[in-house]
Amino acid sequence: MKELIDPHQAHLLMLGILLLAPLIGLGWGLVAKRPPFGLAVGLVVGVGNYALWTLYNAITQKLGLDTVANLLVNLGLFIAIGIAFGVGAGIYAARKQTTQGGTDNGDVAGDRQ
Repeated sequence: MKELIDPHQAHLLMLGILLLAPLIGLGWGLVAKRPPFGLAVGLVVGVGNYALWTLYNAITQKLGLDTVANLLVNLGLFIAIGIAFGVGAGIYAARKQTTQGGTDNGDVAGDRQ
């Protein structure tokens, strides 16, 4: 049975994402009138995706594709990355709120007024 895509095609796809994500982010930034932010998001998405793809392949080559160890290592890795991203986003949101003069008193209805 033939694979849908072979490893070389998958690698080319990841390289395409690496190259296109910053351009898409820049376009999004231009529409939102924040080109540097859009470009930065595109770079983070493109480079991050390629880095995770490369790391995933290295782990899979070392531990084997169909092993529980591979599953657990990749699960732990992506949980850690998700926690780090969530904490970073929370810190960014808190800093943005304090620089805009917002107060975090728990009064959501009062914040809208």
